[in-house]
Amino acid sequence: MYKELKKFKVTKSFTFGQEDSLEEVCNAPESASGIFLVYAIDGEEKELIMVGSTGTVQNNGTLKSKNGGLYDKIVNGHQFAKTGRKYSWPAQMKLENIARLEVAWYDTFNDKVKVIPTFIEGQVLQNFLDENGSLPRWNVAF
Repeated sequence: MYKELKKFKVTKSFTFGQEDSLEEVCNAPESASGIFLVYAIDGEEKELIMVGSTGTVQNNGTLKSKNGGLYDKIVNGHQFAKTGRKYSWPAQMKLENIARLEVAWYDTFNDKVKVIPTFIEGQVLQNFLDENGSLPRWNVAF
């Protein structure tokens, strides 16, 4: 785990297979904003393939979040063919022969901690870039 993520206490994960319903297995809250990390699972091996975030901090220090929060961003956020992940992830998993994904999410902005979601996303992506010379393969750009 990346050290930047250790301070976040509101966190969980779930796994997703090609035949699963992302809407059913996603346990991220609709009321939370933060980041999510997506890992391709191959036996005992885990490969970070994507980092995403949701929630924008306004000038007055408040959070502007889209309805549905982390849950909606993970399930309905567009990726690959400009379609929701509930459709595009299974298709991409088939193309890449990925049987399972693990999605870990972190609430980064709440009553107890106030860290800008895209700031943490950038830190994790920077560390990945430093270690690997590229972004995770499902991140197109940052």
